[in-house]
Amino acid sequence: MTYTRRTGPEPASAPMTDEGGGRLPRLRFKDVVVRGAVQGLVAVVLLAVGSLFVADHHGRETFLAVVGGFAMAGSGVGVVFGGLFWAVCGGDVRRWRDWRTITGQTGAVTVMAPALVRLGVLALVLFPGAFGLYHLVDNAPYDSFLHGS
Repeated sequence: MTYTRRTGPEPASAPMTDEGGGRLPRLRFKDVVVRGAVQGLVAVVLLAVGSLFVADHHGRETFLAVVGGFAMAGSGVGVVFGGLFWAVCGGDVRRWRDWRTITGQTGAVTVMAPALVRLGVLALVLFPGAFGLYHLVDNAPYDSFLHGS
């Protein structure tokens, strides 16, 4: 009798799911907030690097002020509506990859709640960074690379 011997690693086991097909364990609020804060810190670094590509001093200040203003508005919307959606979900908070497991018209709220919370926290970290960079560029000496041309 012949048989096939597997020499590679064992196949990955299927992820744990509930009866509706959603991944387990469910998302936790603390983990979503921490991930959003880390992504916000990365966004501040990218903003600092990206602002150096705006050569004009006034243009650089305007760019940083506009990004900071939109981040401030986005943080309010994201945190408020994300928190509201999270409270409405009642513990059934799903990941983006669980989008296909949604049944019914109101199921999208279970996916949008963590997305809005993460986006809101990202913007909550981004807007003080943008305004801090704005003041740094504003107070930079005339002949420095931060001041621009």
